[in-house]
Amino acid sequence: MTQHIYHAIDRDQFAQDMDDIRKEVLSDLNMDDFRHLKKIERWGRICSTIGYGTAWIIPNPVSAFLISQGNVTRWTTIAHHINHRAYDKIEGVPQRYRSKGFAKGNRRFIDWLEWMLPEAWDKEHNDLHHYNLGEEADPDQVEFNTETFRNLNMPQWARYIFLGVMACTWKFTYYAPSTLVELQHSEDKKIGLEPVTYSRADTWNPLQSVGRKLWTHCLIPYASIRFALIPLLFMPVGIVTTLGGAVAATNVLINSLLAEVITNLHTFLVIGTNHVGDDLYVFEEKATNKGEFYLRQIFGSTNFQTGTDKIDFLQGWLNYQIEHHLWPEMPLSRYHIAQPKVKALCEKYGIPYTQESVFKRLRKTLDVMTGKTSMMRPLPIV
Repeated sequence: MTQHIYHAIDRDQFAQDMDDIRKEVLSDLNMDDFRHLKKIERWGRICSTIGYGTAWIIPNPVSAFLISQGNVTRWTTIAHHINHRAYDKIEGVPQRYRSKGFAKGNRRFIDWLEWMLPEAWDKEHNDLHHYNLGEEADPDQVEFNTETFRNLNMPQWARYIFLGVMACTWKFTYYAPSTLVELQHSEDKKIGLEPVTYSRADTWNPLQSVGRKLWTHCLIPYASIRFALIPLLFMPVGIVTTLGGAVAATNVLINSLLAEVITNLHTFLVIGTNHVGDDLYVFEEKATNKGEFYLRQIFGSTNFQTGTDKIDFLQGWLNYQIEHHLWPEMPLSRYHIAQPKVKALCEKYGIPYTQESVFKRLRKTLDVMTGKTSMMRPLPIV
């Protein structure tokens, strides 16, 4: 049934209807939208402050979770939407909250300290993923990326153990090197070089240029600050409170490491599941017009539970994945306005609008990754 719908829809009319929604939702952006971003930024910073403020006392999951939530918010909510230019057109927004100022140069260590280089993630995610969704050129298409793993002769229990370990470490084992490679390919093309195919070993080899950059620009800076400098800052606290400087620093280190695992699991849950499942589509050819592009964002994406700022905060506003892919430049405060309008238009056209619990989507994602199920593909027009 969905195969027929995908081909039967009037692309031009559908594009016009979607553009009308976009105009209605985004036509009156103002400083209230920026103030909403600042509110969510405060929530994330409060989590980080309480997390680190208690992390020196004893290793515990509460402090670790709060540190993690602060990290997740800085990436999925603040950096993500600023880099998508969501606040560029609002008059009065400071330069550091615009795409051309945020995390640029040394401000990376102030605005968004991550395993990934900001410019590498911008190229891989904002450019390649968003404008090639579900295609072979999409660097984040899970079924394509796990093809070898899906075909391995491996017991199912062993597959889940492997995926569990991967989910605990994926930001630095997968995302940092993958985004860096895409940035390197882009820079090579700019100077007329043929992009080099890097093996996984190459990306980690410090004797290779891309591997050396991974270590010097991504892994070492992040690890040095998160797991060395920040814990050491708590040594005076331990001395003053008689706990002992070394003990306080060690407690912060343990909580920081635990927070890193939680952050990896949290972001895998809300990022890795956005475009995967046996009810979503991948595509063998590029979209040829705006209407088809819009359709692919809907047929290839899923929303999670939506509603309040609290629900959205915990899911990094990635629970509006359909609307986000239709209009990546949308500020956080406009998603709850756009979502029911998009859903109603899909119902009008008979388009499947996928929205489920993030945990149901995780199960469907794991089924695809292990080879138990596969993504859907539009049937050719005959």
